[in-house]
Amino acid sequence: MTTVDQRHRTTPPAPRRRSRREEILEIAVGLFAARGYHGVSMDDIGSAAGVTGPALYHHFAGKEAMLVAALIPVSESLLEGGRERVARHTADAEAALADLIDFHVEFALANPAVIALHLHELDRLPEEPRRQIRRLQRLYVEEWVGVLTLLRPELEPAEARVLAHAAFGLMNSTPFLGGEVEKRRSADLLREATLHALTGR
Repeated sequence: MTTVDQRHRTTPPAPRRRSRREEILEIAVGLFAARGYHGVSMDDIGSAAGVTGPALYHHFAGKEAMLVAALIPVSESLLEGGRERVARHTADAEAALADLIDFHVEFALANPAVIALHLHELDRLPEEPRRQIRRLQRLYVEEWVGVLTLLRPELEPAEARVLAHAAFGLMNSTPFLGGEVEKRRSADLLREATLHALTGR
């Protein structure tokens, strides 16, 4: 029996190793969030990543390209994830809202530097990528609006939109949180506050 069990035991796949480009981007995002976009040079990023100038430019044309690479995929991922969670609960708006809140709180706690970057540096992007990000964000907000108007039929879409933006303000506060509260407890508090803001209960 032991031999059979071992033969049929499946080994979980090893986590994908991050590319050097992803590692450099993460370092750049952290520096931008901490010092501001103009407070960081390509030399600073290269030094922190242990990469020489020519090697750094092999991955990114410059700081602007890093900013685009950091913000557009995040906006795409939020929209995709939001749509997936709404689709799971087509007959239950309350469950859909809870799933959306869980999804965004988890994102916000895992990515405070990206949120800080978005809050402070989005306007530094060229017009086209900035418009693309804004469009993705609007579509993501509308996923929340659709759920809220189902859950609370008394709300006009514009009113639900106000509540959705207020909820994002709560959940996206993670760049300003210190380490005094354990992460799991912070997640519980953010979920509770967001749900109350959106439903009044």
